[in-house]
Amino acid sequence: MVSTPRSTFDELLAEARAGRLTRRQVLLRGVALGLTTGSLGALLAACGASATATVPAPTATTAAKPTTAPSTGGGATTSAASSSAATSAASSAATSAASSSAASTAAISSNSAASTTAAAAGKRGGAGTVKVLWWQAPSILNPHLGTGTKDFDGSRPVYEPLATFDQSEKLIPVLAAELPSTANGGVAADGKSVTWKLKQGVKWSDGQPFTADDVVFTWEYATDKETGAVTLGIFQPVAKVEKTDDYTVKITFSDVTPGWYTIFTSTNGCILPKHIFQDYKGTKAKDAPANLKPTGTGPYKVTDFKPGDTIAYVINENYRDPGKPSYDQIQLKGGGDAVSAARAVMLTGEYDFAWNLQVEASILDQLAQQGQKGELVVYPGASAERVMINFTDPNKEVDGERSSIKAPHPFQADPKVRQAYNLLVDRDTIAKTLYGKTGVATPNNLNAPQSVYSKNTKYEFNIDKANQLLEEAGYKKGSDGFRAKGDVKMSVLFQTSVNTLRQKEQQLIKDAFEKAGIKMELKSVDQTVFFSTGAGQTDNYPHFYTDLEMYTNGPDLPDSQNYLRRYISSQVCQKANNWGGTNITRYQNKAMDDFYDKALVELDPDKRSQLFIQMNDLSVSDVVEIPIVARTGAVAVGKTLKWSQNSPWDSNLWDTADWTKR
Repeated sequence: MVSTPRSTFDELLAEARAGRLTRRQVLLRGVALGLTTGSLGALLAACGASATATVPAPTATTAAKPTTAPSTGGGATTSAASSSAATSAASSAATSAASSSAASTAAISSNSAASTTAAAAGKRGGAGTVKVLWWQAPSILNPHLGTGTKDFDGSRPVYEPLATFDQSEKLIPVLAAELPSTANGGVAADGKSVTWKLKQGVKWSDGQPFTADDVVFTWEYATDKETGAVTLGIFQPVAKVEKTDDYTVKITFSDVTPGWYTIFTSTNGCILPKHIFQDYKGTKAKDAPANLKPTGTGPYKVTDFKPGDTIAYVINENYRDPGKPSYDQIQLKGGGDAVSAARAVMLTGEYDFAWNLQVEASILDQLAQQGQKGELVVYPGASAERVMINFTDPNKEVDGERSSIKAPHPFQADPKVRQAYNLLVDRDTIAKTLYGKTGVATPNNLNAPQSVYSKNTKYEFNIDKANQLLEEAGYKKGSDGFRAKGDVKMSVLFQTSVNTLRQKEQQLIKDAFEKAGIKMELKSVDQTVFFSTGAGQTDNYPHFYTDLEMYTNGPDLPDSQNYLRRYISSQVCQKANNWGGTNITRYQNKAMDDFYDKALVELDPDKRSQLFIQMNDLSVSDVVEIPIVARTGAVAVGKTLKWSQNSPWDSNLWDTADWTKR
């Protein structure tokens, strides 16, 4: 069954007033108790006075004095965040019940396992084998070439970034010796550079030393357009990355860059070993043997990898902490389906952890109630399930390329058609009947963190209004009940990955579309193929050779900069960049590009957040994508596994060094 905190409203209120709880902790525990919006608002207001101590993300600024930095754990030195960011956090924390209503879109419930940070085992190994299930199987173990969360996850026990964000949105060092700040000179006063000090004595799993050369090389690797790295766009603000000594790296930006902490952080910022990949940069990138058998600095190394099936990890004997990890091996099994994965942890105990339980609400609730071997853990999420709209013609080939930006879609390029689409998705029914506690209907494409959640948007399910818009656009129903304008027939192909919940989503959407006179064919692609990077593979989501497709994604950092690249023109996914761009829809709008460019150099955190909100609002009004539900994280955890509270800003496997037995 799902565990909930035992504290009462009065106890929560007392803790909030005493400053012992952050806003996120208040939300987690308050929603789990089933508190009303008003009660949540009272709790949030009560903890507002202490919120200045919790800074969502360090922000480079030229005028602000540093404040006390977030705790990093492990005795590492941390940076100071700007006082302007702290002021923003305090202002946000003092928001009343209206704010809590938006925040409650996360619809969080938590259990005791997820709210307890796992203690270090004290000695390396001895805990045996932990078995984990990923029903979308990893196909590559290079985080710069992966196309799906499952690839980043499979890589994460091996590869590490310079820093990452924990569940409280605090930046913590990983391969960095300390976090840069204006106080320690790491963040330049003019906001145009940042200097990272690296941990010394760190080794790659083959025994070679980790140095600044590896960081510089990772930048060179990812920014070589021939590499086709999915992380290419992250480095857009970077002019150069240079080594100042063996354990110091300086990143120089093209302009003032408040989001300096978006470079080399979290899953997309993992560092590659130069000595392994230097001969596999550019056109040879996909040929690297290390794409399948990586060499990293993390707690584990890979002994066997069968793409689309299994990964076997063993302890990296060169890992820098002699007391970690606790488990001798991790066995990751990929493939299957989410329901079977949940059952294998909660009912049979055959596995210890199951990822991303996108399972129909009634089935998941039943499994949680019957489970004797494991628990359902639901925690704050940052992603949304959405329908992507192809702005190009998937059925026309231009210069050997389908879905080319040179061939606009014959009817989806029309704003009225897209607005009609938006009215034909019944978010409430999908959220309530299919997702339950694991998803809440949302009008927004950007759903986290709360500071950028827009209150300017709304959604509606209205087939009559959709019909009216389609009539206005000139598409008339024929004798067969389907619409056309001249020779252009309104017939769409809608694809997603194989998952019983998603197939039910597809069917609900199809029913509404066809009532409005739009013929729809459904396509379900095996998840290993849909999220793959295989040579010649055209059924994957980046190629997008259909009219519509559906999947879940969201920001990888509390800062929205990297995520919102999905809407800018320079990031169009196409043959020219080996389908490595993040703009899957091929949407192009100068106004959107201008918002993004302004956000890149805006030092004021409140103004920067407003620019991100404007980008979200434009993506909603232009119907670039149709957001359906804001998803929480939902996993199954075996009762013998003690794991850390998960972070929505990194992989489920980000902290395997701290996993132990209960």
